[in-house]
Amino acid sequence: MVKAYCDDLRQRCVDAIRLGDPASMVAARFGVAKSSVIKWHQRYRETGSVSPSKMGGHRKLILEPHRAFILEQIERTSHLTLHGLKDMLAERGIHVSHHAVWTFLRREGLSFKKNSVRS
Repeated sequence: MVKAYCDDLRQRCVDAIRLGDPASMVAARFGVAKSSVIKWHQRYRETGSVSPSKMGGHRKLILEPHRAFILEQIERTSHLTLHGLKDMLAERGIHVSHHAVWTFLRREGLSFKKNSVRS
């Protein structure tokens, strides 16, 4: 994973821009991209800080609050497909991708393989 530039470098770049140097000159002087210098300056103007925001982390499970409904639908309908389940969720106002449904079911330990156990 990529690591953020240190706050010291960010602050020196922002200070140079505040003194009137153009972003391209500051970027060349410190060996960073011009777009980075511009974004750091924008961040400084908006928040008063040059520190980076949180990087990475886990995405929240969008279907977790609807777990009971999903499991009930799977129990009630033996021939349910991923796309069918996605459509049922959409009828309830929960718009998710096919992959989101698949990921949820995989985490629950469920599969849609055709076998005699599901029939």
